[in-house]
Amino acid sequence: MTHVHHAIDYIEINTSDLAASRSFYEQAFGWSFTDYGPTYAGIRAATGDGEVGGLNGEREPGPGGPLVLLFSDDLDATVAAVESAGGTITAAPYEFPGGRRFEFADPAGNVLGVWATG
Repeated sequence: MTHVHHAIDYIEINTSDLAASRSFYEQAFGWSFTDYGPTYAGIRAATGDGEVGGLNGEREPGPGGPLVLLFSDDLDATVAAVESAGGTITAAPYEFPGGRRFEFADPAGNVLGVWATG
């Protein structure tokens, strides 16, 4: 799967019941998943090549809806660009099984994330 620098790359859907959400999306849309433990399931791309999103059981669903994730070739440079443009880092860069990511609020208050491979 090819990732494009600063393009929308991944969507996380928050859920308070991972099993029920997974079952819903499997039945309604035929989605398949990759399990990453009891609180997260990656949504496999329809092509079978990589993932396009995930079900996140660690965050409660609520206002704002799914978390949109952009891809970056250079996560640290993107952090600097977000801050320079007036964004606020809401979750500093951290490691996760697929690489590193951070989250930010844009000047209007929308929260998005950015990730990079390991």
